[in-house]
Amino acid sequence: MGEKIESRRDGLVSHSTWLLDLKSTTPQFAVLLDYFPASAGRRSNAFAPGDRFDARLVFYPSRKPLRALVAERMGEVISGAWPDFSFGAAKDPLATHASYQDAAPWIADCPLMLPPGAILVDDRGTGWWQAADDPQGIALPIAGAVNQTLLGLDLAATAALWDGARLDLLAAQSGFGRLDLS
Repeated sequence: MGEKIESRRDGLVSHSTWLLDLKSTTPQFAVLLDYFPASAGRRSNAFAPGDRFDARLVFYPSRKPLRALVAERMGEVISGAWPDFSFGAAKDPLATHASYQDAAPWIADCPLMLPPGAILVDDRGTGWWQAADDPQGIALPIAGAVNQTLLGLDLAATAALWDGARLDLLAAQSGFGRLDLS
């Protein structure tokens, strides 16, 4: 789905690779987490954002399993559109965050699949994800700068990480296909 690479204070680099189960009717995420010394430079990735493949994952024990290891990877890498996920009657993108916080309040980044929406910028230059079906409804602030080519583009679904205050965008599905936002 996407990746998030951060330098830590202890001199390590945290590399999170986010996976999405495309066979599930509701969005099911997994994260592959790796650490390496910053002095080693950028490491090559086993996966590229947008890769689709069959795999058997083994999850670390948790009340809300999220961190995983790839136990077995099968078949070839293929491409294609995301499935149509059911977002529920309320279409509340933060309902997933609430369930993660109830089960594991120490999780810093909660993966979300946002329903149809668009990315907009306010007068101060802050980027926002805005729900498409309710322009006066939910809007979530985006961390960092927003690519200007994304502004106003109709997004069928967007995968992001929510830290309780800001979204880190991973990827989106649009009329142009999959967009890598990480």
